[in-house]
Amino acid sequence: MTDVKTGINPLFLREEELRQGLELLFFAYRDFTGEADAILDEYGFGRAHHRVIYFVGRNPGMTVSDLLGILRITKQSLSRVLGQLVEEGFITQRPGTRDRRQRLLELTEKGVELERQLTERQRARIARAYRAAGAEAVEGYRKVLLGLIDEADRARFPARTPGRR
Repeated sequence: MTDVKTGINPLFLREEELRQGLELLFFAYRDFTGEADAILDEYGFGRAHHRVIYFVGRNPGMTVSDLLGILRITKQSLSRVLGQLVEEGFITQRPGTRDRRQRLLELTEKGVELERQLTERQRARIARAYRAAGAEAVEGYRKVLLGLIDEADRARFPARTPGRR
């Protein structure tokens, strides 16, 4: 690991650049989640609800266990959020085909619509930033984000084939 204080680091590893990176991440997260938070608030939901809706929407039929692995929250926390989403008709649960103890999760039409509303704004924000930054920056951003997440989760994002979208 490179020592930030030695002064022999490349320019982008100077203390000020690292601090600015932290601040940019804080501001980006605030603004990225802000519009979604306003929509969630209309339903009395929070960010945990958003994450559940998003990942169930991306992985229809996923198990509660798989969702717990992605979110890294307690069963108790998920139970409260998931219970509310099921009760209010955003998600359905059904028993597994091989193991009836498993609960498989899917969005209802109402859930699909809410997921669309939430993702649409965030997707547009990312698309604007990508267009402004250019293709090389997009790949660089992807590499930075992959470097920020735990190694175990990196396998969820296979390497890109050049020229493929």
